[in-house]
Amino acid sequence: MDYKKAGVDIEAGYQSVELMKEHVKRTMREEVLGGLGGFSGAFSLAKIKEMEEPVLLSGTDGCGTKVKLAIIMDKHDTIGIDAVAMCVNDIACAGGEPLFFLDYIACGKNYPEKIADIVKGVAEGCLQSEASLIGGETAEHPGLMPEEDYDLAGFAVGVCDKKDMITGENLTPGDVLIGMASSGVHSNGFSLVRKVFEKELTREGLGTWYEELGRTLGETLLAPTRIYVKALKGIKSAGVTVKGCCHITGGGFYENVPRMLREGTRAVIRKDSYPVPAIFDLLAKKGEIEPAMMYNTFNMGIGMIVAVDPKDAEKAMDAMKAAGETPYTVGSVEAGEKGVTLC
Repeated sequence: MDYKKAGVDIEAGYQSVELMKEHVKRTMREEVLGGLGGFSGAFSLAKIKEMEEPVLLSGTDGCGTKVKLAIIMDKHDTIGIDAVAMCVNDIACAGGEPLFFLDYIACGKNYPEKIADIVKGVAEGCLQSEASLIGGETAEHPGLMPEEDYDLAGFAVGVCDKKDMITGENLTPGDVLIGMASSGVHSNGFSLVRKVFEKELTREGLGTWYEELGRTLGETLLAPTRIYVKALKGIKSAGVTVKGCCHITGGGFYENVPRMLREGTRAVIRKDSYPVPAIFDLLAKKGEIEPAMMYNTFNMGIGMIVAVDPKDAEKAMDAMKAAGETPYTVGSVEAGEKGVTLC
């Protein structure tokens, strides 16, 4: 008896590491110390000394059951972008700059090419957020997971000067809310998505072309989560102070928007202020989902919202556009009970 007969292929693990090295190498910042293969990732904090009062920010998350669609479609090179996005977007909306990322892949069986494809996506997410992929773990779990299945999660660390943290404490009535367009469903609400499209959850079903989507259902649902790090950096570089910021993830508008507010302020968002992507109309119609539930589950086409002074709104939107984002003025901050009104 040996480990391979027990279901864990050590040689496949070695092969996975070799195949992923080229992707990891592309993400290296100058602060990274050492190479891939050590017991821990090392990152120099020398530059942080230039800050008045440096604060480390961390985030951890996964891709939820969106992974199931990647498995059905046998397409694994973008799901890693989602894992990175879910972590670094949270860091960015607190005012931080993501520094490094670590991934964790649990699988029923280690297929080296598949693992390398997953890490390729993780590396792409790190490049988009200018973070280094300095470590990770691939855990083979025979008997716990089916051989074809895997799950993906990650952890990121960022930094900001305390004076630059986005806390919402300086929000005032009249501040403008600017939303940045999402790429679609992103990585939240997929348990409901899979229930709605239960009969389509085959490779053939997900390969069905929908005129209203302009592509197949699978391509639409698997579109990777947008990473807004560069846009927020651009706003800061433009000299604009972001007073409040929220990442629209699980819980949609109703759960996430209040998290950016201070007591005594309320966000008022106009639902007709931007175009809602067709996938959400399709989900609502096919699943007979009430509007309130849609906005309480999905991002509905807006992945990140920032609050700025009205005089800075145009400059902020120009910075977003320069970073490749599509911004919309979606509402404003008003005096009132902390919460959100969608009208």
